[in-house]
Amino acid sequence: MKTLIYNATILTMDKAGTVLKGGWILTEGDIIKELGSSDGKKPEGVEAEEYIDARGGIMLPGFVNTHCHVSMVPFRTMGDDCPDRLRKFLFPLELQSMNRELVYLGALYGIGEMLLSGTTTFLDMYYFEDEVANACLETGIRGYLGETIIGQKTCDSPEKEYGGFEYQKKFLEDFRGNDRIIPIIAPHGTTTLSPEKLSEAHDLAVRYDTIYTLHACEMDYEMSHFREMGQTPIEFLDSIGALSGHTLAAHCIHATESDLSLMKERGSRIAHCIASNTKAGKGIAPMKDADICGVPFGLGTDGPSSGNTLSMFDQMRLMPNAQKTKYHDRSLFSAERVVRAATSGGAEALGAEHFGSLEPGKKADLQIVETESVNMFPAYNPYSALVYSANASNVDLVMADGKILVRDGVLTALDLPKIKADLLHAMKPFMAAAEEYRDII
Repeated sequence: MKTLIYNATILTMDKAGTVLKGGWILTEGDIIKELGSSDGKKPEGVEAEEYIDARGGIMLPGFVNTHCHVSMVPFRTMGDDCPDRLRKFLFPLELQSMNRELVYLGALYGIGEMLLSGTTTFLDMYYFEDEVANACLETGIRGYLGETIIGQKTCDSPEKEYGGFEYQKKFLEDFRGNDRIIPIIAPHGTTTLSPEKLSEAHDLAVRYDTIYTLHACEMDYEMSHFREMGQTPIEFLDSIGALSGHTLAAHCIHATESDLSLMKERGSRIAHCIASNTKAGKGIAPMKDADICGVPFGLGTDGPSSGNTLSMFDQMRLMPNAQKTKYHDRSLFSAERVVRAATSGGAEALGAEHFGSLEPGKKADLQIVETESVNMFPAYNPYSALVYSANASNVDLVMADGKILVRDGVLTALDLPKIKADLLHAMKPFMAAAEEYRDII
């Protein structure tokens, strides 16, 4: 099927930064066929089965969320002000109460939230990851998915540590070659696995030629641990052969200039999660230095428990605000650079070339942000309007793989109220178990 969308300001996010005013785009199946400008009118001689008037909105690629734990929706608003909550109650409550049904329904709900806010691709690491894959297949979103590998018992491996290895090996084979489910390797972090297991996980990523992603340079106790060893976490990963072109390090709050140079040399990338980093008071990652050094990076929401939102608009606004404040320089990170980080930069961080920009031959992953709402006028600079004015409620249309998944700001294939009701019902045992931690959450 051919779809023609016209009368939009198109931010292609191609390498040249092409902007098409009064632009149009033609998609066929899951691919972008052609695009151009025709003063907001239907282009002559371009035929399609469906015509969509963008009404002067801003069209851009779908967002690429480079770090998430989507199924953690049940944890949202729990212990937001609790220090060290990961070890105090998140890990214990996960082990006690998370199950397949919660992971699946949490993923459905979280994916609905992401689609409504313009995200068409996300990277996820969690448990029962095949249920997240099922949710992706049902909803139409693209997922880079990895079963969490960690040196402790988990909800889907309650009998032993490192059960994620066996789980992920099967997952790799089950989804090998799938166009929308890309299996990745996801060890939890630099201190939650032994050096041998971290290296083994990296070997698996090399063998399957896929992403190796983990939390790094994030926690104060992590930094103290490696400081006593005379290393940084990044230097440690390099010493065990786990810093490479496969490596996508999440957070990197405490990365040094030397770390960034080493990452550039090894071809590693960063998933920058500004909302969760600052909410936890962990610090502001040195993204100015990363950018100068040439380390590719994308933006990530982290989980709905960590950053409380799965909207990339929040990440786009917070990211430049934090960098400008950290370095006392208003000129840092232009709005265009920020939008690039949320789209084509995210695709680069994932090692993908077939989405992330609007160009002929690439995947038909796009969104339209309307400019008719009160917060969107005037929009002299469309990039600035997206970063500093827009929010998820301004997303009017979302297309992923050529299928319209959001139209007029409404999900086309998901019944979110029903999913919410089902999730709420499934959460009853979870909420009962959470009462044990009432004094700290």
